[in-house]
Amino acid sequence: MSRQPARRIIGLMSGTSLDGLDVALCRCEGHGAALKVTLEQFASIPYTPEEQQQLRAISQPQVSLTALTLANAAVARRHAAAVQTCLWQWQLRPADIDLLASHGQTIWHAPRHQHQQAGYPHHATLQIGDGDHLAALTGIITVADFRQKHVAHGFEGAPLAGFADQLLFASPTENRLLLNLGGIANFTYLPAVSVPGPALTTDTGPANTLLDAATRRHFPGQLYDSGGRLAAIGTPHPALLAALLAHPFFNAPLPKTTGPELFSLAYVEAAQVQTQTTEISPTDLLATLVELSAAGVAQAVQKAVPDADLAQTVVYASGGGQHNDTLMTALQRQLPSVRLASIEALGISTDAKEAVLFAVLANETIAGTPTLSLGKICLP
Repeated sequence: MSRQPARRIIGLMSGTSLDGLDVALCRCEGHGAALKVTLEQFASIPYTPEEQQQLRAISQPQVSLTALTLANAAVARRHAAAVQTCLWQWQLRPADIDLLASHGQTIWHAPRHQHQQAGYPHHATLQIGDGDHLAALTGIITVADFRQKHVAHGFEGAPLAGFADQLLFASPTENRLLLNLGGIANFTYLPAVSVPGPALTTDTGPANTLLDAATRRHFPGQLYDSGGRLAAIGTPHPALLAALLAHPFFNAPLPKTTGPELFSLAYVEAAQVQTQTTEISPTDLLATLVELSAAGVAQAVQKAVPDADLAQTVVYASGGGQHNDTLMTALQRQLPSVRLASIEALGISTDAKEAVLFAVLANETIAGTPTLSLGKICLP
């Protein structure tokens, strides 16, 4: 397979927002600097409310080991069924696909700065959705569990987007910042250079995770604030915003990683108690959380990009948060000198980007260089 001129790879991505599984069928020609990727098909399979609740229940500090063990196989089976459905709809057979690239479902992310457990001087992260189950059920060779080798080499396991972002989107003439607004916000900064060096990729803080959680709590029946319309009604609370931004994560040096383990409603509630804002309206709370997400991104961008280069930098946004008009407006206000655009301007669907990136990582694992060898190869 590594000697083939091209490979058809299905990338699977399920993020911390738990909205569903993204399935991207990609044609990957070549590898490394010569890589060319074509998105042939894309589907997003939503999780049912029951599936979302089950995943949230095991993404907690205290969890039933029985539930976690069962979910490891159940998630893989759910993803395998989604792949089979997509293949049927696309009129393809498993034999037409060279690889599955499965991110799995992150259950807990524990970089050292976050877990602070004595006797554990290393980073850790856990994704479920076993690759062997996927391979056996679909009959397709599967590359899975991408984050573990990154951790094994002393890194934090996230974000991984920089490896693929550099292959796909580096430009010799334009400073590009690839911003993903998922549950957690992260970006890859690619300065315009003829011979690119290692890309800077970092998390910046929450994007949608707190907004979604607050919407579910205060607006029963709504899973998220569609378009940011509820937040647009509210007014940000300055004292609460300042308390939220006082968390040490925001002043930590780049690169850094985080997750909903830190940015949970408990973090928000503690800041509300501190600032005596427990009675503010739900829409004011959402407006404040929008400003928090935008401020986290803006602070990190200003650290990563030299002042002289900001005006020549284009921010290409993707992920669910790119559909939140209130969040995008806040980002533009906090980064007035940069140009905001959709990743679709670079020829890729905003919702498909993360799934495509994992297809690229699988391609490089099979056909590329050892420095981009991430993931475990699972045979049917």
